[in-house]
Amino acid sequence: MKQKTFTFKLIKAPRLIDDTGGRVLEQAAVLIEGDAIRAVGTEEAVVPPEGAQVEELSYKDATILPGLVDCHVHMNGIGDGRAGDELTTLPDEVLTLQSAKNARAHLYSGVTTLRDCGGKNRTTFMLRQAVGMGITPAPRMLLAGRPMAIIGGHLSYFGIAATGEVECRAAVRQLVKEGADFVKITATGGSTRTSIRTRPSFNPDEMKAIVDEAHKFGRHVVAHCVSSQGMVNALDAGVDTIVHAIHQEADGAFKYRPEIADRIARQGVFVNPTFSVVRKHMRNLEAKVEDGTITPAQQESLDGLNVSYEAMVNGFQKMRKAGVTMVCGSDSAWLDSPMGNFQAELVAEVDAGMKPMEAIVSATRDSARSCQVDDKVGTLAKGKQADILVVKGNPARDVNDLYNIQDVFLAGQRIDRGNYV
Repeated sequence: MKQKTFTFKLIKAPRLIDDTGGRVLEQAAVLIEGDAIRAVGTEEAVVPPEGAQVEELSYKDATILPGLVDCHVHMNGIGDGRAGDELTTLPDEVLTLQSAKNARAHLYSGVTTLRDCGGKNRTTFMLRQAVGMGITPAPRMLLAGRPMAIIGGHLSYFGIAATGEVECRAAVRQLVKEGADFVKITATGGSTRTSIRTRPSFNPDEMKAIVDEAHKFGRHVVAHCVSSQGMVNALDAGVDTIVHAIHQEADGAFKYRPEIADRIARQGVFVNPTFSVVRKHMRNLEAKVEDGTITPAQQESLDGLNVSYEAMVNGFQKMRKAGVTMVCGSDSAWLDSPMGNFQAELVAEVDAGMKPMEAIVSATRDSARSCQVDDKVGTLAKGKQADILVVKGNPARDVNDLYNIQDVFLAGQRIDRGNYV
């Protein structure tokens, strides 16, 4: 028997967060027509056209909100603790399959848009092709392809190691040709073993060439920065989003620099602090302390992480007071942080001082702004894509209620979260 199709869907629940300003509507409804939102408001105000074929979905003790937007993932990652240096030794075919698994896990957990900040070679582009063919499900994906790095720099093993303005511009053009939606720069070192974590990577003229070339083609730029000078260089170059944004000197000392935060706010640059990936690593090491299996090297690592995490939270709080817009990105599946747990980043933001509603806005409206797709997603409004999350409870009061997934809608289609074929 042929399944009946409906032109409209009417979703009802006791609460709705539209995220246009963090407001909560009671006894609310969303009317979907095809893949787009036709109306949002109270049940009384949202009425389907007379005589329309309507599928009605009514939820009890639930909240409707926009699909979550994770503005920082690495779909190639496995999340089992291995460093990127080992991850990149896997064949591209394996990493493409792993990326498909990760994308599906994020979608099923309520993330309807993700921004992948760097994968090996053309693996993420191959995933997008597979998704377009209907082979595997995934959220909306914004892809950088290979991240921009220097020789031996952070993430250089993914496929680009550019030197000088000419090579930098050529690499950006190649990425645009391959289908990159944005450009990811590693402005400092990082976990890559051959990189120098607290030192800038690209020279200022190289950074400016990358950003200029990306902007010329209408692509935004995201910069990995774990040092203060890296942030200064990124701001001089005109990047759009700074990831990590750790106030750390070249000698490793943590020193908050208010003039940098003021500049970030003045230039309208978004900041993604990536708490959860660090906190997950810390908790795994803490578990080793509790069961008596931690090694001296691991204890030293844990001690260092405790200091750096405190500095991250301190910087987060002070940058917010300075007017910096914080956006939500998990950095999964890096290190030992598997994908499918984006909610942990919102919980970490709340623990660091945000109110639950502020964290929700950071993970929907503001992350969509950082990804430059806020004209399509991030809020529930007429004409936008019908990317919708329904959770049991009220996450505006308890952000942990975001874990209570009842349904996920992508472009108006309810996702079958039990489908693992």
